[in-house]
Amino acid sequence: MSAEEAHWKIWLDAARPRTLPAAVAPVIVGSALAWRAGAFAPAAAAICLIFALLVQIGANFANDYYDFVRGADTGARVGPRRAVAAGLVAPAAMRRAMGLAFGLALAIGLLLVAWGGWWLVIVGVVSVASGIAYTGGPYPLGYHGLGDVFVFVFFGLVAVCVTFYVQAGRVGVDTVLAAVAVGALATNILLVNNYRDAGTDAQAGKRTLVVLLGKRFARGQFILAHALAAAAPVLLALRGCCSLPAGLGAALLFALAGFRQARALRRAAAPGELIALLGRCGAYLAGYAIVLAALLVAGK
Repeated sequence: MSAEEAHWKIWLDAARPRTLPAAVAPVIVGSALAWRAGAFAPAAAAICLIFALLVQIGANFANDYYDFVRGADTGARVGPRRAVAAGLVAPAAMRRAMGLAFGLALAIGLLLVAWGGWWLVIVGVVSVASGIAYTGGPYPLGYHGLGDVFVFVFFGLVAVCVTFYVQAGRVGVDTVLAAVAVGALATNILLVNNYRDAGTDAQAGKRTLVVLLGKRFARGQFILAHALAAAAPVLLALRGCCSLPAGLGAALLFALAGFRQARALRRAAAPGELIALLGRCGAYLAGYAIVLAALLVAGK
C-alpha cells in the first residue's frame, strides 16, 4: 500500500463508515414517507442526505479529537483504532477536519431554506452544535449519560421529520412513528460502542449510560429499541400506510433480527465480538430503513 493510499485510509477509518447508516437511514425513511404523500423532492432529499452525512462525520471527528484530549482514548482501550490517539493524525489536523465537515454541513444545509423556510437555519446550527457538544464543550453530552438522547433525537426524530417536512411541508403521526423506530436503532449503534468501552470510559470519567446504569440495563435498553422498531410497521399498517399482512410480516422479520442481536450482545465475551456486532447493528439499520421505505412506497 502506498503512503497516499495509507493516508486516505486513515481518514476513511476516522470517518467511521460503520456509523454512517445512522445518517442515511432517516433520509431514506423520511423520503419514502414523502413519496407516499405525493411530495417527494429529489433535490431536497439529496441535500438532507449530504447534510446528515457531514454532521455524522463531523461528530465522529469531534469524538476522535475530544476523547483524546479528555483522556478517554488510551492504549488500554479496545476497539477500532482512533486516529489521534494512535498518532496517525495530529490533534490540530483533526480539529480542522471537524470544522471543515461541520462548516460544509451548514453551508449545504442553507439550501434547504428554499423548501422549508429560514427556521431550518436554527435546526442546522443546533444539530452542528450538538455534534460538537457530544464530546466537546464545557458539558459534553456523551460524558454525562446524554449521548443516547442526542442520537435518538437528532438521528431519529429530527432527521426523519425534517427530511419529510422539507418535501411535504408538514409532519404527522406517521412521520413520528417512523422517526422513533429509526432513532431507537441508531441509538443501539452507540450503545454497543459504549458497552465495549465501559471499562476504559469509567476510568476516564466518561459516564455513558452503560457506565452509570450497568450492562444489564444496557441490554434491556437494546431490547426495547428493537421492540420499538418491530412495532413500527404494524402501527403504520394500522394507520393505513401499508397492508396489515405486509406490516406483520416485516415486524416478525425485525423481531427475529432483534432477538439475534440481543442474544449476541448478551453472549459477547470479547471485544472482537462487540466490534462485529457494532458493524451488524449499522448494517441492520440500513436494511431496516430500506424495508420500511419499501413498505411505505408499496402501500401508497
